[in-house]
This record gives sequence, C-alpha cells and structure tokens, in this order.
Amino acid sequence: MIWQRPYTLEEINSWSKNSILSHLGIVMLSISDDTIEATMPVDQRTMQPFGLLHGGASVVLAESLGSIAGYLCTQGEQKVVGTEINASHIRPISSGKVRGVCSAIHLGRRQQVWSIKIFDEQLKLSCICRLTTAII
Repeated sequence: MIWQRPYTLEEINSWSKNSILSHLGIVMLSISDDTIEATMPVDQRTMQPFGLLHGGASVVLAESLGSIAGYLCTQGEQKVVGTEINASHIRPISSGKVRGVCSAIHLGRRQQVWSIKIFDEQLKLSCICRLTTAII
C-alpha cells in the first residue's frame, strides 16, 4: 500500500466541499492499495460549447486525483501542489460520466509523478494525463 494513513471515501470527499470539485460534480469513488478513482459528470458544467467534454474539465479531474493521491502519500503535515500536467485527449465524450483512475509512476521525498487515465462509461480511454507534484 502506498498510502501513509488510512482514509475513508467519505472523509476524502468532505475535503471537496465548496471547491471546484463540488462545482464540477467530481466524487471520489474508490481507493485501493495503489490507485484512487473518481467520477465526473459530462453535463453543462463540464462541456464545451460544441456539446463535448471540455478538455480543461478532464485536466481538473486529473490534477484533483493526483493531488489528493499525493497528499495521501504524506504524513499530513506537508502540502502537495501540481507543478506540471500534460493531457492527451484521445476520444470525445458527449454524455454520461467519466471515470478517472490515478496511479503512481514515481514517489519521491520531494516530488511525485502520477498517471491518470480517464475512461467513458464503456471503459474506452478518453484522455491520459501525467501530473508532476511537489511536496512542500
């Protein structure tokens, strides 16, 4: 297990109140020994004007997952902040929900690198992101 302390999904989701996560409807869905997953609706909050999931909304989901995962890998006294993110948008999505799955690539003392894959409801890959975080 990569997490430094036990957390419940209820506790993790409570951190999102009154934030961009709650505004976009992002909900942490599951946490395993080495991954954390969340869902986000594809609706008027997350779509671009042409009726497709906005790439920026996918990046918000990815950075949120990676930052929360990074924090769970600390003792809780530090803050984890994103320093670089890239996203490859592979498949458009026009409705339903997306599911983000976050896993560690590198866990260092001062830096972490995360892979976040975003899938549609048919489990087709829609976007893949890599997030680098700093532990401060």
